[in-house]
Amino acid sequence: MATIKRKTARDRQFGGFTPYGNLTTLTYSLLTNATGAVIDSDSIAAIAIGDVIDLGELPEGMNLEDAQVIVSKGMTATIKGNLGFKYSDGVDLADAPQDSSYFVKDGDLATVGRVRANGSKLITLAKSARLILTVAGAANAKASEIQVVVTGELKGPR
Repeated sequence: MATIKRKTARDRQFGGFTPYGNLTTLTYSLLTNATGAVIDSDSIAAIAIGDVIDLGELPEGMNLEDAQVIVSKGMTATIKGNLGFKYSDGVDLADAPQDSSYFVKDGDLATVGRVRANGSKLITLAKSARLILTVAGAANAKASEIQVVVTGELKGPR
């Protein structure tokens, strides 16, 4: 099982602390080529069952409120995915544990459409984390286009 890390994570992000509010939407793009490999990543291998795709950073102090996976061009049939996070330093926290399916558990990545968050917790990240997508059901063997949108409030470091 490989961990595939995207080289560019956040492009054109706007947000931060202003008198107008702290709500931020972060968009992460996941594109695969005709062989099923993640474009602009550190791997040329096709996505396999159990692979973890590191989509990018979630900033320290972000209150994770919602997420959706927008499948514009689906992966190979029967592919499912869990969308969650792990801490950048790899050290778990008791009050806000890492969770590989925090946002979505068993989301359909093969069918064009939107997969809404189905998690039931609301947490604020005490330190920076990585947004991760764990693949299950089948290996990917085709080109696909997926965007992940995470919405939350930037509360700043504790």
